[in-house]
Formats: sequence, C-alpha cells, structure tokens
Amino acid sequence: MRERPEGVGDEDVRHALAAWGIGSSVSLEYAPVGFGDYHWIATVPPTQGANAGRKWFVTVADLAAKEYLGTGPDAAYRGLTRAMDTAVHLREHGGLDFVVAPVRAAEGGGTVRRLGARHAVGVLPFVPGAPGHFGQSLTPGARHRVIDLLARLHQAEPPASLPVAPAALPQRAGLEQALDDALGDAPDDRAARRRGGPFGERARALLSAHAGVLRARLAGLDRLTGELHGRRRVVTHGEPHPGNVLTLGDRSLLIDWDTVGLAPPERDLWHVARNQTDLDRYAEATGHRPDRSLLDGYRLRWALDDVAAFAGWFRAPHDGGADSEQAWAGLRDTVAWLASTPA
Repeated sequence: MRERPEGVGDEDVRHALAAWGIGSSVSLEYAPVGFGDYHWIATVPPTQGANAGRKWFVTVADLAAKEYLGTGPDAAYRGLTRAMDTAVHLREHGGLDFVVAPVRAAEGGGTVRRLGARHAVGVLPFVPGAPGHFGQSLTPGARHRVIDLLARLHQAEPPASLPVAPAALPQRAGLEQALDDALGDAPDDRAARRRGGPFGERARALLSAHAGVLRARLAGLDRLTGELHGRRRVVTHGEPHPGNVLTLGDRSLLIDWDTVGLAPPERDLWHVARNQTDLDRYAEATGHRPDRSLLDGYRLRWALDDVAAFAGWFRAPHDGGADSEQAWAGLRDTVAWLASTPA
C-alpha cells in the first residue's frame, strides 16, 4: 500500500517485533509496495555486533480486509495463521526452497501475532531479489521458471490443516447489493455516496453502466463452481503473478502465501501460462493436462473478486489518496476488461 495504515505507527511495529527477538534499536523504513498489506523493512544498526546490518521484511495485514480468510478479524487471523504455517511447512518439510516463508517468533514460535484489534504482523527474511509487478509481461524463460516451481508445488503433500480454496466470491453479496444500489440510484443513495468519498459517484456510474455485463459474468462464475465438482485438488499458491515473484540471479522465488489453498492446478496456472508451449511444459512435468475452461474460469473469478473488493472500497468511507486512486484505476480497468472480453 502507498499509504500507511490508520492507527499503526512505527513504534507499534517496533514493539511487536520484540516477539521475534528483534531489538528496539532496529530502524524501520516504510515500503510502499503491493496492494492490500502494509510493509516495513527492519534493519539492525551497524553498531549492533554480530547482527549488524541484518534485515527483515515486516508485513502488517488489515484483518478486516481479508474476507477470503474468514468473516471478521478473529476468523481472518486464524486463516492467516494457517496460511503462514502452511508456507513454513512447505519450505521446512516439503523441501520447497523457493517458498519465502515467515520467520517463527522467538516467543511461542508462531508465524503471526495480533497487532491491536484489527491488524496482524508477520516477519519474513529480507531477500534482496528483484520483485516484479502485477500485469508485467514475463519472458518465456521467466514463465518457464515459475511453471516449474508450480509443478513442484502442486506435487507437494499438503498439511492436514490446509483448507479448500473456494471458488465462490467472499464479497459476492456486497457486489450484488452495489449493483442493485447503482441501478436504483435514489437521491438519498447519491448523497450517501458523496459523503463516503470522492470516488463513490464515479463507482456507482461505472457499475450502473455495466450492471448487465457484471451479472452475466457472475452467472458464468456459477458455472465454474459447478465444473469443480470431482476435480483433483493440489496445493496452490493462489496468486503466483509477477508481483509475487522475486528474481534472484537465475532463480525465481514465490512470496505472499496468504491465499494458499487446495484447488485445481488451473487456479495458479492462468496467472503464468500464455500459450500451448507453457501448458505442455507443465503437463510434461506433472502428467496433468490443464483444462482451458478452468483457466478461463479462474481468470474470471479473479476479475470479479477485484470488482467486488473495489466496489466495497468505494461504498465505504474513503479519501482521495494514492491507494484510492489505485483502487479506482483497478475497478475501471477490470470492468472494461470484463465488458470487452467474450463471455
């Protein structure tokens, strides 16, 4: 996120790091990267002996924004903990060295700790790799490296606690309500949107203009849900797009494991595969020939999930800052893609 979280300052983060045995003298630098979580780089000062200069990547999650992990902050915290524990399991017991997993806290050994009522904090090793960005076009060689990692991941033994990643949208009810409200457009509704923030009316107009398309696409998502019955499920990352890939020399590493879950391989593959050669490479490594209908279905699910999240953002109080600007661009561009792509 470009902007810092409300109610969480550097001192709150520094205090939380004590659970990992990271001293109070550590310096913190806010890292405005990604979208959804908040990040800091923690560095031990050069005068601190053997650990001088050591770094960690600190993540603060807004539990209220993670509905896919559970309804409410407590359920989301349990889901986030389960996901981070899975990442550690895959690296330590599954032999998957490309998994950038969190560091266990010195106190109690947990991977995540609460930070107030709404947030949670986790600590990862600082990896000096080159991150990609969402929407980036990878070279064939880079795609093949990620496909090879996914082939290994999808053949890993899942921990017993790993849940099925549902195809249903966690915020579907909110999206359908937003469409109803946009089409109704009562004067009182318009006034409430203006009070909510500067993008409320623009979001309403956009949803109103494309309500028919969005409802048709929701019906298409229902068909995907029906196609998943009886399908083989494997350990999937959930979001292995270029923004969650670190390049370290000739290696690729996967970060951001909070969406890990059991699902058909296509949940991951649509993010990476761009042609038949890519799909054939995966099939040769695993024996599973990807289903193009599922690839399209998971691509549709991703887009609708974004629309639901951004619509919810603009129906709630918001400002005109950098994160709202990014959310508006995401909503506008995703709706345009859904409207221009054949069903």
